[in-house]
Amino acid sequence: MNIQPDQSYHFGVMRRAINLIDAGGEGMTLDRLAAQMGMSAAHFQRLFSAWVGVSPKRYQQYLTLGHAKSLLADRCTVLEAADKAGLSGTGRLHDLFIRWEAMSPGDFARKGAGLTVHWGWFDSPFGPALVMGTAKGICGIGFATEAGEAATMADMKGRWPKAAFVEAPERLRPWVASAFGVAAEQATPLHMIGAPFQIKVWEALLAIPSGHVTTYGHIAEAIGHPKAVRAVGTAVGRNPVGLLIPCHRALRKSGGLGGYHWGLEVKRGILAWESARAEA
Repeated sequence: MNIQPDQSYHFGVMRRAINLIDAGGEGMTLDRLAAQMGMSAAHFQRLFSAWVGVSPKRYQQYLTLGHAKSLLADRCTVLEAADKAGLSGTGRLHDLFIRWEAMSPGDFARKGAGLTVHWGWFDSPFGPALVMGTAKGICGIGFATEAGEAATMADMKGRWPKAAFVEAPERLRPWVASAFGVAAEQATPLHMIGAPFQIKVWEALLAIPSGHVTTYGHIAEAIGHPKAVRAVGTAVGRNPVGLLIPCHRALRKSGGLGGYHWGLEVKRGILAWESARAEA
């Protein structure tokens, strides 16, 4: 089931543009980039302006490898303990309302036994997305752009191996519409399924505003474990709800992108998309 049929196409074009920009450097002109994409400059400009709200030239600046460092210098959010107040209630993310609750540690230890997880494939701004949800809300979003659909499905199912998985995209449709901005007036319920330490890290991620970033070290400080930077990085990487729990906004102290479970091209694309939308 598709939410916006041209979203994945636009992201596919952007992925090709990333590779060309990396190969050609920051000096690549719009005309040259469009020609290598097999498009006219006018069509390329219309496509990107409609998708992200800024011109391709400006978007190209967000896609450069140095953009993460500039984000860290200009829009780095230091997560103080006080910043977490209210996170257990309603928060705002991507202009959407997020409402979440966590599975109990005991339920998590049972690896999903007795849990029914519905799933479906949807178009997203960043390629094909596998969305999973329980009766309480979305519990997983994975992107198949780089890994492929089979590997993405195996990855997500492997997180709760004893759960019963049922293909039921229609049950997820309203939540997916709000998650990807089609019905932004609706709340997007999340059901966080993880170990207690992971839940703390994912909770801290929800405090990072769209268009901003933080470091693994700042997250470790925010959750009261300043020396657990490596463990924080692992928990960030195990975040099951891509995009909505914004693990893509966690960077290395050096300004490097670090890793991203669904691929660094996807991470760069999301950060550029958010920066462009914040500017627009």
